[in-house]
Amino acid sequence: MIAMNPSDEVTLISEHTAYALEDQAKMTLARNYFAWQGRLVLPELGSRVVEVGCGIGNFTRFLLDRQAIFALDIDPSCVERISARYPEQPNLQVDVSEPGSPSFERLSDFLPDSCVCLNVLEHIERDEDALRSMSSVLVPGGVIVLLLPAFPSLYGPIDKNLCHYRRYTRRSVIKLAASTGLRIKKLHYLNAVGFFGWWMNARLFRRSAQSTAQIKIFDRLVVPPMSRIEHHVRPPFGQSLFAVLQKI
Repeated sequence: MIAMNPSDEVTLISEHTAYALEDQAKMTLARNYFAWQGRLVLPELGSRVVEVGCGIGNFTRFLLDRQAIFALDIDPSCVERISARYPEQPNLQVDVSEPGSPSFERLSDFLPDSCVCLNVLEHIERDEDALRSMSSVLVPGGVIVLLLPAFPSLYGPIDKNLCHYRRYTRRSVIKLAASTGLRIKKLHYLNAVGFFGWWMNARLFRRSAQSTAQIKIFDRLVVPPMSRIEHHVRPPFGQSLFAVLQKI
C-alpha cells in the first residue's frame, strides 16, 4: 500500500470541496425541485430546527420562518457563503460543526425539536453514529427528516466525486433506524423519473458531473407534473428515499 503524501491529501480534499461547491451552485437552478422538497419536509418540522449539512443554503431559505434555525456545515466556505446569503436573520445561527462534535452536542441546550439532513448522511462514513448524535440533541418526540440517495446500483462517478460512501434502500434505512432507537414515521421512495436519469448518467454516459442543461430541463419540465403524481401515488422505486424518524 502506498502512503499518501500529506500535501497530496490536502489537494484531494480541496478538489472535492471545489467540486461539491460547484455542484451546489448548479443546483440553485432547481427551484421547482427545492420547492418540492419544501412541501415534503416543512410539514414534518417543528419550530426549532437543526439543519445538518446546510451547504450554501439552497434549502435554508425555506426555514427562515421558524423560531430558530441552527444551520451547520463542516466546510467553512459554506458557512461564509450562507452567512452572506442570509444576513441579518436574528433567528438563524450558522456554524462550522458536525454530528458527534462537542459543538454539535451543545445544541441540546437550545432544545431543538427537529433535525433536517438532506442529501448529507451519505457523505458521513459512520452514518449510524451521526444519526445517534442528531437524536441525542433533540427533545423527546423530536424528528429527524432525511433525504437520501437510493439504490446502490445507481452509484456512479458523480457519487464518487461527491464523496458518497453509499446509496440507501428501504431495508438499510429500517435497519439504521432500529440500531439507533428511532421510530419510522414515514419512509418512501421519491423521484421515479430521476432514477432513470441517474442510471443513464452513471451507467451509459459515465458522467463525472451534473449537467446544467439536464438540471434545467428536469426542473422545468419533469418536476412539476411528477411531484403532483407522486403526491398521490408513491412510486415503488426512485432516485431518492424520504424518511421521517422520531425520537422515542
